[in-house]
Amino acid sequence: MGKTKRGKGTKITAIADRTGLPVAGSTASASPHEVTLVGATLRELLIEEPPGHLIGDAAYDSDGRDAELKRTGVEMIAPHRSNRKNRAQDGRPLRRYRRRWRVERLFAWLQNFRRLVVRYEFHHDNFLGMVHLGCIIILLRHL
Repeated sequence: MGKTKRGKGTKITAIADRTGLPVAGSTASASPHEVTLVGATLRELLIEEPPGHLIGDAAYDSDGRDAELKRTGVEMIAPHRSNRKNRAQDGRPLRRYRRRWRVERLFAWLQNFRRLVVRYEFHHDNFLGMVHLGCIIILLRHL
């Protein structure tokens, strides 16, 4: 599962497991499109093997990204954009899209940390460290 949270010129991109706990987190500038940040977030995984399925919103619907993720063994589940010409999905994988609320809950938990909401850190590495620290605290609370 993946999602991007915007705030003050920075995007926080995270991947959550099936229970909503973070397994990867990264930050980037607010200017690149969300679909281009999937690869960078997958490189930040805290687990050995990549997840079998990633659930994203319609912004993640891209044939190029789907082909790239298939090579790594990851299936992207995202509803088609409204202007899509060739619709390749039937409704079966989209049933998993209903589980997207779990990654939304992860971002709600991250919003409890004022340092991430306001972004007091000026340097990108410091802000990324605070994102990782927030994810660690969330993981420790659920032990």
